[in-house]
Amino acid sequence: MRKGADFLLRLRPWSSKAFALALLATLAASILQEAIVSVGISLHFATFFVAIVAVSLLAGAPAGSCVAAIAIPIVWWEFLPPQFEFSPLNGEDYHRFALFLVLSGLAISACSLYREALAILRR
Repeated sequence: MRKGADFLLRLRPWSSKAFALALLATLAASILQEAIVSVGISLHFATFFVAIVAVSLLAGAPAGSCVAAIAIPIVWWEFLPPQFEFSPLNGEDYHRFALFLVLSGLAISACSLYREALAILRR
């Protein structure tokens, strides 16, 4: 138990390393999302949601929130038609973004509570 807690609590939430991990995870999620789209599957936020959960567990809620905040303009610009343009959004796009934000907030909160529980058990 102690080894797992030490691994998950290694990065401090507001550190530069935590935000560097957030940027790297966002970049990796974007590249993986591009690979998924090139196969023909259109899951706009799937890889970003995984990145949010991983970063929130490893680096805390601020870094997870950073991934969520960066993911929206990336998806809007890169994956919504027409690609590589900020075109006007329709109702379905607003629904996708709202659902993503709600689920991201719940995931970030759950990961934050888990990190706090590990810190309490670590003492």
